[in-house]
Amino acid sequence: MDFVLLTTGLIGLWLGTELTIGGALAIARRLRLSDFFVGLVILSIGSDLPEIAVATDAGLKGLTGIDASGVVVGSSVGSVIAQIGFVLGIGAVISRLSLPRDFIYRHGAVLLVATVLLFVVCLDGTVTRGEGLLLIVSYTVYVIALMRDSVGATTEEPDALAHGGLRSWILLLIGLATVIMGSEVTVNSVISIARRLEISEALIAVLVIGIGTSLPELSISISAILKRKTHMSVGNIVGSNILDTLLPIGIAAVISTVTIESQTRFFDIPFIFALTVVVLGLFLARRGVRRPQGVLILSMYGLYVAVKLLQF
Repeated sequence: MDFVLLTTGLIGLWLGTELTIGGALAIARRLRLSDFFVGLVILSIGSDLPEIAVATDAGLKGLTGIDASGVVVGSSVGSVIAQIGFVLGIGAVISRLSLPRDFIYRHGAVLLVATVLLFVVCLDGTVTRGEGLLLIVSYTVYVIALMRDSVGATTEEPDALAHGGLRSWILLLIGLATVIMGSEVTVNSVISIARRLEISEALIAVLVIGIGTSLPELSISISAILKRKTHMSVGNIVGSNILDTLLPIGIAAVISTVTIESQTRFFDIPFIFALTVVVLGLFLARRGVRRPQGVLILSMYGLYVAVKLLQF
């Protein structure tokens, strides 16, 4: 039954995110908000609603004495690895992916620095309220700098599910409610499964929630690739990974202290750094990632999953 609930929760997170993004995009167009605002706020943050919702719910459980740190960290770390390993790898197999060199240097560097910062605050095994605030402030500074540098820029946006008006607000509210309920069901089911099987919550979160909460990015990326807008596809993944590295764990830690398992500190986070370096290096060396490089990236992700499965 717990596995059914977990599947239901993940579906709720995905469906709620799709509804929320669709409704928000339609409202933004109706209010004539800039394309840049739509791309930065709605797509980047909207597609990461599952991770943020799961982190917030798990943090609140910490206030009641239920330690759900493994779910917070596992879902965040798992999502980052799934996006840059699975989603980007699939995208490269479908079509050649490319990015401007200045984007790779600037935003790729930010992603690497964010990963190092996460490693540093996790090094002692806990993320305190102050350290969580540091992660949130770091992401906020990045967004502010991005907005200053991108004044007047335009961002492509996928088709919305609605066209503005009352229906859009209804979709938005239904989507947010679905995400909230989905996060509650997901966190509870992971805790229950972990206790029943006597395994780490973080392990389940990394392998299951990580890939499940990456579905919005997969949907956006494939849609962009099919429309031959590969810059948007890769850009969304990089931006989403920066957010996932800093914001979910930061939010949860501000609510209640987050504990970090040694496996996460000394294997998962270093793997994120190594995989990111490889992917960025492929973009720079090849001036684009094609099918062979996509297979290599997928193979690295498959190796990671195999290593994690050996822990069961």
